[in-house]
Amino acid sequence: MNTKLNDKLEAIFPRLVDELCELIKIQSISSPSFDQENVWDSARHVEKRFAQLGLTTRILSEKTPDGKSGRPAVVAQTPRIEGAPTVLLYAHHDVQPVGDESRWDTPPFEPTVRGDRLFGRGSSDDGAGIVTHLGALQLLGDDLAVNVTVFIEGEEEIGSPSFANFLAAHHELLAADYIIVADSDNWTVDTPALTASLRGLADATVRVRVLDHALHSGMYGGPVLDAVTVAARLIASFHDEQGRVAVDGLGGTTTADVDYPEDAFRRDTSLVEGVELAGVGDLASRMWTQPALSIIGFDATSVAHSSNTIAPECQFKVSLRTVPGTDSSAAMEALRRHVENNRPFGAQVDFIEGEIGPSYQADLTSNASTVAHECLREAWGTESVNIGVGGSIPFIADFQREFPDAQVIVTGVEDPASHAHSENESQSLRVLKAAVHAEALMLQRFAQ
Repeated sequence: MNTKLNDKLEAIFPRLVDELCELIKIQSISSPSFDQENVWDSARHVEKRFAQLGLTTRILSEKTPDGKSGRPAVVAQTPRIEGAPTVLLYAHHDVQPVGDESRWDTPPFEPTVRGDRLFGRGSSDDGAGIVTHLGALQLLGDDLAVNVTVFIEGEEEIGSPSFANFLAAHHELLAADYIIVADSDNWTVDTPALTASLRGLADATVRVRVLDHALHSGMYGGPVLDAVTVAARLIASFHDEQGRVAVDGLGGTTTADVDYPEDAFRRDTSLVEGVELAGVGDLASRMWTQPALSIIGFDATSVAHSSNTIAPECQFKVSLRTVPGTDSSAAMEALRRHVENNRPFGAQVDFIEGEIGPSYQADLTSNASTVAHECLREAWGTESVNIGVGGSIPFIADFQREFPDAQVIVTGVEDPASHAHSENESQSLRVLKAAVHAEALMLQRFAQ
């Protein structure tokens, strides 16, 4: 970075931190059980900030597939430069619920700086993404040589239900040559990363039934196994003795581009002492390029309400993370076949499909990827890496489907200590400054 641009970044950065603090104060939880007026307040705040930079702004929303109103999104555009490429900058202004506030060291919606980190709900996911876009545009100012469309969504944390309809309804408004998604991770605070892959998602509810009604466990126990035990045996079939997913046909690779030391993994995850790691292959590959399966819900009689009866039925919810580049619908069918073929003792089993989310595999040979790595390296002063992310961001596939000629890159403002979605979420200010720097460089290079 030249000295003039570097000096400008140092000058504006305190104001960018102040802006991130203002975003944290807005309780923009998009979950329907919370006050949605806060989400609208957040949208109005974000719109005002981009309008102050001279962009043409608007707040828009579209219906979800089931006809419900979507959350508000902010779309802002720079003055048109004829012949210049267009870059779409994505982030989201909604946040996750805070959970148990007693587990927070500081109030979740009161921004608090401790050392290099700014704490508060939405500080990293994805307030820092919004501030990265604001900062890059401020940093370049009149030297901006590309057309920029900013798209700040308001419902990412609830699965972006109106996203596909929004893209279709505003196709011309959002069409771009490059799309930068600022909503992912870096490998460490000191090592920037480009997200090369995201696992997809297939989840389902499984109901297990063995009786028409409950029976006295003393009188009939023995020949009849309770539904919970039967369900436990079915759940156990999902993994082999090494902890690998045992559902046939899911694919996956056992290698990754980076090494994740086991001691660092244990520290980052707060794994209980003595618990062994599951699976085989590179540790990073087990999170990124291999399938993963978890039981995320279970309905059965509680201990408090237990009685000496054989439970006639129960149900559980299974979440399957699919391999990048594979068809999540095919994975759902593989999961269904496994459940149907592994019914313990002939129990009645119902398989109810839930959400299906596509995976993402970046084109690492694209011009955008090359430029992104160059800019990350320059901004951080160290080599950047390709990483995968075990979670799913289904809307990236929507971007690719709606704008097949656009080059999509997924950048990060988070790091392993950000604790996004958890208590004590925080943002490294050093990473935020580097992210602003890198995005400004990308906008410069895309103009060339």
